[in-house]
Amino acid sequence: MKYWNLKKINQSSLDKTGIIPRSISKLFEKFKKELDPNAEVEAIEEFKVARYQTIASVKYVVFLFIIPVLINQVSKSFLFGPFINYLWNRDEHIIFLNHSQEERAFAELQRFEEKLHFEILIGQVDCPSSNLINYKMTEKALELAVDYANESSCAITNILADFLSIAIFISILISSKRQFSILKSFLNELIYSLSDTAKAFLIILFTDMFVGFHSPHGWEVIIEIILRHLGLPESRDFIFVFISTFPVILDTIFKYWIFRYLNKISPSAVATYHNMNE
Repeated sequence: MKYWNLKKINQSSLDKTGIIPRSISKLFEKFKKELDPNAEVEAIEEFKVARYQTIASVKYVVFLFIIPVLINQVSKSFLFGPFINYLWNRDEHIIFLNHSQEERAFAELQRFEEKLHFEILIGQVDCPSSNLINYKMTEKALELAVDYANESSCAITNILADFLSIAIFISILISSKRQFSILKSFLNELIYSLSDTAKAFLIILFTDMFVGFHSPHGWEVIIEIILRHLGLPESRDFIFVFISTFPVILDTIFKYWIFRYLNKISPSAVATYHNMNE
């Protein structure tokens, strides 16, 4: 029974699109099954297959994402983190990994100095003197040095931990081809079972979020977070080039997918998408 289920699942995941839209062919198949005297038995078997497919897919997704995340956090806390902190803090002269960190640190120090002078002018600082100002500036500079040294060591730790997590993720995908096939079939059935309006809504949501008019601002924030996470310089030229090319490429791929596949699988969903997008 178990292998029969896997065979059915793998077969459904490898279905190819033909000349007749899938929605029409499914309608004829449903009508044919209703006339079959063994329809009740087949319905029970299909329910068992769907139940097994759903449970296996949920377990696989949880395992696929939880294990790399756990390994990432554990390796940061107990493996890479202490080792990198020891090596990085041993040489106190190295604070910054790139010029972007320096610019942010200098900007923070300048804002602190301006705030300090403002507080002196409005009388919030008692007995202002050059020694007091130098002391507060030195204290703030040391605080920034500690913060950015920790940020630099954390960035190196993130690179090593992320590389290990990606390797674990890829190894899980390679070693579990059967579970991946079940998951792929489950996602296909889940997407195809949606109504045309729901499909069109998801398409519009995806396109507006990633390739829409306001998407460059989101991409800019995401790239800055990734670069800072990995300790890379936050080059404005690189960010602008990325957000001016990648969404265009993504939009081209998406339109090709609609023209090449979705138009054959569900032409009514494409028509609904065009009507909602107008």
